[in-house]
Order: sequence, then C-alpha cells, then structure tokens
Amino acid sequence: MPREDRATWKSNYFLKIIQLLDDYPKCFIVGADNVGSKQMQQIRISLRGKAVVLMGKNTMMRKAIRGHLENNPALEKLLPHIRGNVGFVFTKEDLCEVRDMLLSNKVPAAARAGAIAPCEVTVPSQNTGLGPEKTSFFQ
Repeated sequence: MPREDRATWKSNYFLKIIQLLDDYPKCFIVGADNVGSKQMQQIRISLRGKAVVLMGKNTMMRKAIRGHLENNPALEKLLPHIRGNVGFVFTKEDLCEVRDMLLSNKVPAAARAGAIAPCEVTVPSQNTGLGPEKTSFFQ
C-alpha cells in the first residue's frame, strides 16, 4: 500500500481531528513524555471501545482547533494547554472511569540519560569511601 503524500496526510489529519471534536463531547489532554511505544499500545488497547487516542504535531492540532472555533467557541480553552509532547483522548464515557484506566497503565521506569525527574531527588552528603585520587572517572 503506497504512502500518501504530505498534503493528503495533513488534510486527512485535519478532517480526523475535526470529526473527533464533533463526535466526542469530552476530551483529555495528556502528556506523553517518557512513554514508550509498547506502553502507548497497551493504553490504546485498554481504551478500545471507550475512548480514542490522537497524537500529532502541536501546530497542526492548534490550526485544526482554530479553524473549528466558529462551530464550537469553547475549544479556545484548549489552545494554551497544547504545549510539549501532548495528545488528545476523546471519550463519551465517564471522565473518572477513563482517567482511572489511563492511570492504571502508568508504570515506573528506570531513569534514562536526559530524562527529567518527575519528583524531587535529594542525595545526602556522606563519606563515599573514595579518595580524590580515585574519582577521576567522574570527570
């Protein structure tokens, strides 16, 4: 199956986000930092039938919402929250139920290089047993 060109893909994305905004009365804006593809797949599977997850470029999301403001002016409240690595979860179900399903898929992960800690980490000062001559590998 050949891949569609960029202009076609963008127009289909705009139609999809506008259709989802019309069809679903409720949505979440979710952060997707440090979420792997396997975890995202598990989230989509657990939400199947209850909610739709839509990820995409922030500028394209904003542009689609701005183009749809005349039909639904309440969408303007979403625009300031589209910052960073975010996506939409559209639903017709109870928000608490869908939120609990999203939080149940939250898993602890080991720290990776360049990752920002989600909580404050304090290491107390103490004797390490290493003298100054043995710490050159830290430099």
